[in-house]
Amino acid sequence: MSRSDGKAPDAKEPIKPAQDTALKETAAVEQTAPEPTTPPRPVEEGKLVYLKLSEVHPFHTFRPHPFKVRDDAKMQEIVASIRVNGVMVPGLARPEKDGNGYEIVAGHRRTHGSELAGLEEMPFIVREMTDHEAVQAMKDSNKQRDGMLPSELAALLELEVEDIKHQGGRLKGVAEGDVGKRSVEIVGEAHEMNYKKVMRYLRLNSLVPELLDKVDDKKMGFMPAVELSYIKPKNQRLIAVSIDGEQASPSLAQAKRLRELDKEGKLNGDVIDGILSEQKKEDRGVIISTAELEKYFGKEVTPAKMKEQIMSLLDDWKEKQPPELAKAPKKQELDK
Repeated sequence: MSRSDGKAPDAKEPIKPAQDTALKETAAVEQTAPEPTTPPRPVEEGKLVYLKLSEVHPFHTFRPHPFKVRDDAKMQEIVASIRVNGVMVPGLARPEKDGNGYEIVAGHRRTHGSELAGLEEMPFIVREMTDHEAVQAMKDSNKQRDGMLPSELAALLELEVEDIKHQGGRLKGVAEGDVGKRSVEIVGEAHEMNYKKVMRYLRLNSLVPELLDKVDDKKMGFMPAVELSYIKPKNQRLIAVSIDGEQASPSLAQAKRLRELDKEGKLNGDVIDGILSEQKKEDRGVIISTAELEKYFGKEVTPAKMKEQIMSLLDDWKEKQPPELAKAPKKQELDK
């Protein structure tokens, strides 16, 4: 059969030398032309890589990540920034031990913000880390975190204590003289806390979420919360319901009574309501925590110096008041 141009189907025109050279050069270019580069995905120690958000998992070494990721106004700011500028600071991750994905060590809020912004991947620095190194890196990355909640500090302290226990007799990063100390004491010294204070914070981890949230929201005092942490979880939940119903949180004395009644098996909803509905004795003392004072004085100033400065400021304030306000009220007026 012949084609319409009269040429046999398999017939080929002879290639001229010049054309042959050009074709070879074109073929060589096609073979060596680099393909479009894509962000590297394997572990490349210390290098920036882009990981799919579906491949990364929250920190879970020994304990869940101690810091909360909330969908609040601050998160909305992060999402808005990511939509405009992308993620400007990479997260830190390590490969999962089972080879399935990566564990986030730092960058949980950026990761959640990226998800809300509709991204499918985010930049990370991926490093091979031991469990101890991962805990320390997570702690260091959150060292400057503002306004750490009581529940977050409690979870962080528990994580550090657990880390030391897993190290056994080889306490990395701990001075030789501290090796024999209990893990709680070592962690306390790192946070400038005494042993008892660390133990009280660790007790918060035994509170049910309903009560722990009240501590974070300053709807319940720290010391009463420590007492309630010894109560059975089902009764803790009843106490949380009663706090909402009575619109009153237990005092330290009331919390101790609740704990004792729980120990005796005499605690129920009616008893809890009765205790929380009692009128508390008015405490004439004004308590300002060290953490609150440090916002104004810093951590270097001693409590005695703080008190001296506060009294001096109050004296200055009193002198500036009108005479009728600066005078102390007479006893007769107080009795009216």
